[in-house]
Amino acid sequence: MHLNFADVCFHLGLDPASLTGGSHVVRSPIDGSELARLPPHDRADVGEAVAKAQAAFLEWRGVPPPKRGELVRLFGEELRHHKQHLGRLVTIESGKIIQEGLGEVQEMIDICDFAVGLSRQLYGLTIASERPGHRLMESWHPLGPVGVITAFNFPVAVWAWNAALALVCGDPVVWKPSEKTPLTALACWAIFERAWARYAEAPRDLVQVLVGGRELGEALADDPRLPLISATGSCRMGRDLGPRVQRRFGRPLLELGGNNGMIVCASADLDLTVRAILFSAAGTAGQRCTSLRRLFLHDQVYDELLGRLKAAYERIAVGNPLDPGTLVGPLIDAGALERMQGALERAVAEGGRVFGGERVVVEGHVDACYVRPAIVEMPGQTALVREETFAPILYVMRYGDLAEAIRHHNDVPQGLASSIFTTDVREAELFMSAEGSDCGIVNVNAGPSGAEIGGAFGGEKETGGGRESGSDAWKAYMRRATNTINYSRELPLAQGIEFD
Repeated sequence: MHLNFADVCFHLGLDPASLTGGSHVVRSPIDGSELARLPPHDRADVGEAVAKAQAAFLEWRGVPPPKRGELVRLFGEELRHHKQHLGRLVTIESGKIIQEGLGEVQEMIDICDFAVGLSRQLYGLTIASERPGHRLMESWHPLGPVGVITAFNFPVAVWAWNAALALVCGDPVVWKPSEKTPLTALACWAIFERAWARYAEAPRDLVQVLVGGRELGEALADDPRLPLISATGSCRMGRDLGPRVQRRFGRPLLELGGNNGMIVCASADLDLTVRAILFSAAGTAGQRCTSLRRLFLHDQVYDELLGRLKAAYERIAVGNPLDPGTLVGPLIDAGALERMQGALERAVAEGGRVFGGERVVVEGHVDACYVRPAIVEMPGQTALVREETFAPILYVMRYGDLAEAIRHHNDVPQGLASSIFTTDVREAELFMSAEGSDCGIVNVNAGPSGAEIGGAFGGEKETGGGRESGSDAWKAYMRRATNTINYSRELPLAQGIEFD
């Protein structure tokens, strides 16, 4: 499986000598084999990295945004050149199938393209003043160095969402990747350095990578020189990290758990629905924050659609994610497998009927954690169903009235992504209205996963409220100034106040 791992590292600029001799062990979920031993960073290293980022910021903030965009354009070019190798490394280190690994790198390329255009569109406003001879305006300025903490399931794309925008906004980035996927981060840093060398006019240390665990994230959260901490992970992580950042009046941008639901109406196109459910629920082995976890089926389609889903699940190819015919790769590690099996046991205890979910033995990979995606028929939305288990488990429930289905759909702590399948425009519009889904992502006749970079990505409630990627998410990486310009010879006061 890893016969060309060294070749991948070579093409990405990773020095083999730097991947040995440390105490931080990196393993591939594909077969459990050891990929590298990296020297971990400590809190002192965090302080040094932030100091370098602060020094870079003082120079980078004065560079015109379109010039900053040129650096991001060059980075996008380098990513295009290295797409095949970086995508393969994503698969080797995170376990997602090769098509998803390549798709993740394409997402990086796309956000670079978006950010280059954005570098000429950091617009403020001109505002009508109530005072004669006055003009109000709004301007946006670089915020400062940004700390970015990412998760294993999207080891490079989510960082790129943050980094591409932050860089054109004038902010250096200090990145702590998941301790499970640091190699992809180091590869991205090496690729960025190639772009930086071609640019030739940017300060050093615009991007830095820190390898380690929770303590590094805490150090970033506590450092007052980082005005923004963007963190992706579990709700538990956000509950700990968010207040730490806010205590020092920093800004937390949180992308946390998603217990995503889909409502299938009586009028739904079932052929389309089955395909959407398969990718949404089983893709990435159920390890997306936008994975489909709760499925509400109308009485009229319940039996037919469930039968078709079970038949489709039986045909899902589970195996080595580097093989082109594989649709579902391994879980990230043994802990994920244990949590999945525990959830299935709880589901049975709460009245559920489990289809699938068993461990799959892949020849030559006995130390890896492959499973067959599970469908679980539940009598209702129990306590277990209201939790998020980061695994390919799809809880299926029956409903009769759409208002009832929407009520149950919203009755969970998380609020990331949602979808409805219907050919009735009234049902679709209701689901998208203020009385419909309470999530940050609301889709019609498309699954909850697979967001494009053009829209703002994020969710409500325990998902954290943050927004990344497209639309006006760039504003999180800048500070706003409201300006009053008096071009008259008088000094009238607002609100008609007279002060002679």
